[in-house]
Amino acid sequence: MLFLGCPQWSSAHWKGRIFSQHCRSANMLSEYAQIFNSVEGNTTFYADPPPHTVEKWSTMVPSDFKFTFKLPKRFSHEMALSNCQNELLQWCKNMEPLISKIGVLMLQLPARFAPEHMPLMKQFLSWLPNELSVGVEVRHRDFYAKGEHERAFNQYLIQHNYNRIVMDTRGLFSEPASTEAIADAQQKKPRLPVHAIATGTNPVLRFVGCANLENNREYYAPWLNKIQQWLNEGKSPYVFFHTADNFDAPFLARQFVADLGLDHQVMMPFPAEKEAKQVDLF
Repeated sequence: MLFLGCPQWSSAHWKGRIFSQHCRSANMLSEYAQIFNSVEGNTTFYADPPPHTVEKWSTMVPSDFKFTFKLPKRFSHEMALSNCQNELLQWCKNMEPLISKIGVLMLQLPARFAPEHMPLMKQFLSWLPNELSVGVEVRHRDFYAKGEHERAFNQYLIQHNYNRIVMDTRGLFSEPASTEAIADAQQKKPRLPVHAIATGTNPVLRFVGCANLENNREYYAPWLNKIQQWLNEGKSPYVFFHTADNFDAPFLARQFVADLGLDHQVMMPFPAEKEAKQVDLF
């Protein structure tokens, strides 16, 4: 199965274009789940949701919807994966109401995380519940040099069925920084080689496209075959579509699936489109 989504589910500028015109913030996750079957849960990277919020999220999506939450940055960036076992286990306990709906738990590591820090990562990952599917994103260039460090990293992931997260930002960096949003995204997003490898059963692609939807076809064309290959192999890939401001990210996702030729719920009318048709009837 292909799990598809965007980097967020709550966006005011999707009202009337993706979501229904008067969709309240409290209902955005429900409307989002009518379109996509997964989401890149960046919210947990920055703050811990209270228990009642976690329980609420669980009730707002269908049973086959999968969240792909990021582990908090305080573990990966501030505590450098050290001396945080008890706090990590407490975080996992807090997320228990959603365990069955977590597709991939993502560990995003900073660029300063180098191959010599691998023992810290191995120890940290060993603390996570075994039933969770894990994805790891690295940004240090030694992990992209096709040398011994990258081979050791990939082999470790394969051994444990952990998924190497691939971030493809070629589309983003193909355009000039003509808007504040593009300039900001180009400053924050990594510009790294794209190594299309599946080290686990749930490969993860984070595709950051350019503003012109049509121009993205040049950059995601190779992914059409790769995603189909993974599906044919029985894998369940997760693909998330970003743009600099995410204004058109849902339309980019729909365009990709149309080119993939796959039957997916994203091809159904968006809530805003259903609403517009109902208005036309009267």
